Amino acid sequence: MANQRYDAFLAVARCGSFKAAAEELGYTQAGISYLVNALEKELDLTLFVREYGGVHLTTEGREVLGLVQAINADEHALAARVRELAHREGGLVRVGSFTSVAIEWFPFIAKAFLEQYPKIDLKLLCIDDEIELTDATWEGRADCAFSIAPERRDLDAQALHTDPLLVVLPPDHPLAGEAVFPTEALAREPYIQLQGNARPSEMEALFEANGVAPNVRFTVDSDYAVMSMVSAGLGFSVLPSLILSRPLFPLAVLPAERECARTISLAVRSRDTASAATRAFVEVASAWVAERYGS
Repeated sequence: MANQRYDAFLAVARCGSFKAAAEELGYTQAGISYLVNALEKELDLTLFVREYGGVHLTTEGREVLGLVQAINADEHALAARVRELAHREGGLVRVGSFTSVAIEWFPFIAKAFLEQYPKIDLKLLCIDDEIELTDATWEGRADCAFSIAPERRDLDAQALHTDPLLVVLPPDHPLAGEAVFPTEALAREPYIQLQGNARPSEMEALFEANGVAPNVRFTVDSDYAVMSMVSAGLGFSVLPSLILSRPLFPLAVLPAERECARTISLAVRSRDTASAATRAFVEVASAWVAERYGS
């Protein structure tokens, strides 16, 4: 029931090439080209400018992009609801998540969920780019997602947990034994920045709360690379408490003088159109987080 032509159009628009869209969706490149051509013929519009090395949306393609995203999400929701009605207890829930939740929460939530709903399948989509994560939920590629910025797409979100942002230091750093990391040190010490869409602003909220700007020495795009570099004595960094639950490298962890936190939410496009299986997952996840943190 879900429209394959819409899926192909959105994937090509997102990836900027027919080849990358084919790899993402599991089609051949010729199959993606056929689906997009069929949609262009149906709409009597040219949606893409084909150029050597890639494609980009035409003016008409940009005009219809948002409408196709909305229609496609609704059609996926309808298909999920029809599957539920046909199989009653079955279904599939596609869960979007960033790394720390995927490691520290999802396995335990999945276990609790499958104990209650053994006939419902779960698919985990690991997406560290917050923009891509919210887009996947808005467009219907994920049924729900653990998010720190659900308001970006006006998603229907339930706040689950307040996750402190903490300063991480080499274990032999002179300030490692202090109760808090001084504000002046936030500005003075060399900073290892975690890079990625939405991630710098997420961590830099701590610097804003303390009224200083970081002295950035390195920029990397992996939580674990940050931990390794800090542990080696190359500087300090700021990471969420959740990713520090089981660090792979020796670290000292301190709060800043003025503490800061991020809120982790579980978001759907709309509770009204979410499948019964998705709503069940949200309920189980919410209960598990509340039990874990005693709230």
